[in-house]
Amino acid sequence: MANLSENSPEELRALVALSLVPGVGPGRIRALLARFGSAQAALYAPLQALVCVPGIGTETARRIAAFADWDAVDAQFEQAERVGAALIPAWDARFPAALRQIYDPPALLWVRGSLTADDALAVAIVGTRRPTDYGLRLARQFAAELARQGVTIVSGLAYGIDAMAHRGALEAHGRTLAVLGCGVDRIYPERHASLARAILKQGALISELPLGTAPDAPNFPRRNRLISGLVRAVLIVEAYETGGALITARLALEQNRDVLAIPGALHNPASAGPNRLIRDSLAQLVRTPDDVLEALGVGATKTVTQTPSAASSLGSLERQLYEALGPEPMHIDNLCERTGMDPSTALAYLLQLEFKGLVRQLAGKQFYRLA
Repeated sequence: MANLSENSPEELRALVALSLVPGVGPGRIRALLARFGSAQAALYAPLQALVCVPGIGTETARRIAAFADWDAVDAQFEQAERVGAALIPAWDARFPAALRQIYDPPALLWVRGSLTADDALAVAIVGTRRPTDYGLRLARQFAAELARQGVTIVSGLAYGIDAMAHRGALEAHGRTLAVLGCGVDRIYPERHASLARAILKQGALISELPLGTAPDAPNFPRRNRLISGLVRAVLIVEAYETGGALITARLALEQNRDVLAIPGALHNPASAGPNRLIRDSLAQLVRTPDDVLEALGVGATKTVTQTPSAASSLGSLERQLYEALGPEPMHIDNLCERTGMDPSTALAYLLQLEFKGLVRQLAGKQFYRLA
């Protein structure tokens, strides 16, 4: 891409203009840049020259030559300034190197928040929007532990596994990137607005789509290829036989990324996806975050940030409950039978343990230990 080493305002405006031409996706933008050397040269090229570019038919060439909606281009930059978004073209040094390696890389990214060199060590954690408590717990635990080891957690901000992966990374004070199937100025789902704000402090919101783009269904497969393209491995926690997570797994395999999967119970439909991937030798079975680190070729080197001081300063009844619990959920009745406490006393002290970040409660009065 000759002549693309600088981010002049004119060149960036021309790049955005190309991205707004109907029918001009990232592949065609790459072809235009390769042929003409810059977005400006492509945008102002004569019709006859545009038609000769591989992949640019007569109709698309006419749309490019006729482009005159500079108000729409200016509106993109004005909205970006309002929401604090930066435009990162593919030739920019800030553009994630991993994305340049995929078959169909984006021509540009809109980014709110920050990208860092540390994001090169990244894992995507994805799964169903309708997870079980088992899936939610594992997504949170894996994300938190990997984030503590310096791994950036990438996901799609969706309900279920995606959101829990982001939350786990945030709770561990690690980095997390959310790749959107809409413009970075539109948070989808809207209920995740507060989660998105938290992500901006410890990572970024990313999209290749123009600002203002609605979260329409065709955008999400495109989004998924960026999720897998940004990372070194994709971890499937829970997924049904069909769905976006398995699309991401397929894209990861095509992009030569490792696919990892957490197995689940045979009778659980939400585990059918990862179980099938493991059965068909398309995914590596992982049981612990250390298995993921091993797949990445890195070891656990950082100190886990769960507070040992909180566990060391427990009262006698708190400690009795804490030591009776393990990583697997336990119903309050079983916990009371094991400790000899009555339910009201146990619940009161379990609440204190939750406040200290040592225990978490699931639906149905089930509890498990975090640290």
